[in-house]
Amino acid sequence: MPQPLLFGIVALLGLAVGSFLNVVIHRVPRGESLVRPGSHCPRCDSEIRHRHNVPVFGWLLLRGRCADCRAPISVRYPLVEAGTAALFVAVTARFGLSWTLPAYLYLAAIAIALALIDLDVMRLPNAIVLPSYLVAVVLLAPVALLGDGPAPILRGLAAAVLLWAFYRLLAHFGGMGGGDVKLAPLLGFYLGWLGWGPVAVGAFAAFLLGGAVGATLMATRLAGRKSRIPFGPAMLAGAFLAVFAAAPITDWYASLLTPTA
Repeated sequence: MPQPLLFGIVALLGLAVGSFLNVVIHRVPRGESLVRPGSHCPRCDSEIRHRHNVPVFGWLLLRGRCADCRAPISVRYPLVEAGTAALFVAVTARFGLSWTLPAYLYLAAIAIALALIDLDVMRLPNAIVLPSYLVAVVLLAPVALLGDGPAPILRGLAAAVLLWAFYRLLAHFGGMGGGDVKLAPLLGFYLGWLGWGPVAVGAFAAFLLGGAVGATLMATRLAGRKSRIPFGPAMLAGAFLAVFAAAPITDWYASLLTPTA
């Protein structure tokens, strides 16, 4: 399949998934059904018309306001849709049209949902994290059985255990929340599938990004030393930094350790 066509199809898929993720982000923390009722305005309860449900374009058509009560619709809705499409295209560029691709597209989708939910309510819902373990195994295990061999999945399992132990230790001393501990092995499995370099980069980047955000918030007085800052977004951002750039990062670090003549 020509690459532009593949990217176009994946972008459309990403827009559709992003529209669904908006529902997930809003309803899952509230314990609401993802199916019923249909999409509606949270202010006047009017059902959203089909033409207004088209990702991104529906929001633009409505000029960011409900068609019935004119209540403002957050710009986050089209940003989630467009952001999901962009991340889907980036993941596709990374893995190509391969059997591995669906697993990492799924990871991209839940990463967006989990990051925004954690920012909203400071929680990583079990309803998303726990089923994702099964999805990861179902999507990646056949890849190992059909060609890559057992090494990637065994390495992924080892990385999952390693990150779980590390985060569990931090949680014991009050440095991590329970949701972070549950998410860590899932990210470890995905990164371990790719290699030990991505595991190291993803784990380190999470703390680097989380520390940078925390320092910035304190410097701007938007948070204090005792403020709770969600760490899930940093974990997920670090994981995707590793997915896309682990090789050049590890090569650069290795060059620093290699003495020059």
